[in-house]
Amino acid sequence: MATTNVRKKIAIVAGGDSSEHDVSLRSAAGILSFIDKEKYDAEIVELHGADLQTLNRLVHYDYAYITIHGTPGENGLLQGYLDMMHIPYSCCGVLPAALTFNKYACNHYLKGFGVAIADSILLRRKDDLSGIEDRVEQELKLPCFIKSNVGGSSFGCTKVKTREQILPAIERAFEEGPEVICEAYMKGIEITCGVYKTAHKAVAFPITEVVTRREFFDYAAKYNGEVDEITPARIPDEIRDRVQALTLKIYDILGCHGIIRTDYILIENSASAGGYDIYLLEINTTPGMTATSFIPQQVRAAGLDIKDVLTDIIEG
Repeated sequence: MATTNVRKKIAIVAGGDSSEHDVSLRSAAGILSFIDKEKYDAEIVELHGADLQTLNRLVHYDYAYITIHGTPGENGLLQGYLDMMHIPYSCCGVLPAALTFNKYACNHYLKGFGVAIADSILLRRKDDLSGIEDRVEQELKLPCFIKSNVGGSSFGCTKVKTREQILPAIERAFEEGPEVICEAYMKGIEITCGVYKTAHKAVAFPITEVVTRREFFDYAAKYNGEVDEITPARIPDEIRDRVQALTLKIYDILGCHGIIRTDYILIENSASAGGYDIYLLEINTTPGMTATSFIPQQVRAAGLDIKDVLTDIIEG
């Protein structure tokens, strides 16, 4: 390990095996630009598949900042390796990473703690899909969303409006992974909230409101600028406080570490506190970290320096 007078060597681990490989490299470039160069010697380490040569290089670093979106950095596989090699890292451990990567399992687990979620149907490749159109129409109604259970950046996600679109959307989602979710459409305000904790403090960033000019917040909206990202969100203070408190509660329930970003839909309900019900969409344990990503936006809106936040994560 590094001595007191030697700067820590940080491996910013990026790449991975999923469709989000290139997105991950952009996040890695963002982290490299943000990190405190006076405290740390940092460089990007790109991982391709089960690349043992690259994995073995990680033992020469004091710390791994994981910014792989998708497998193996977001589902616990890389974390397990780093645990065995006694290399500290920036994000959730094996169990919370694996759980949050499986959207269906995570959301239904959190439902047991009182977190509201959309109705959904889980499909696996071996399942008999005969009659699935009737099941979707009866249990979820149309429109609905059909997406990969493990993918990110909206790869393989379709907003389905007609019965004829159901099977093609399922087939497209299966291209991203072995499980697919059919999920009820919820009309409301889409928001996202970033938080992190250290041994000494809990930080909830200002919330971002997501207003897309497309059918939904898909890849083009995320990365081609076809969206308005409003930070802080135009929501009542009471709802802001509830969302931030809920996100910190979820952080503790799951046993998270580092920065997480949790996405929600606010649905109007005059009988609820603040006039909205809060529905969980999904949790990101390695959120995007380009200069224009949600977390850096929220850090700036909070009046914080992203360099200091990353130092908190590394030293925390």
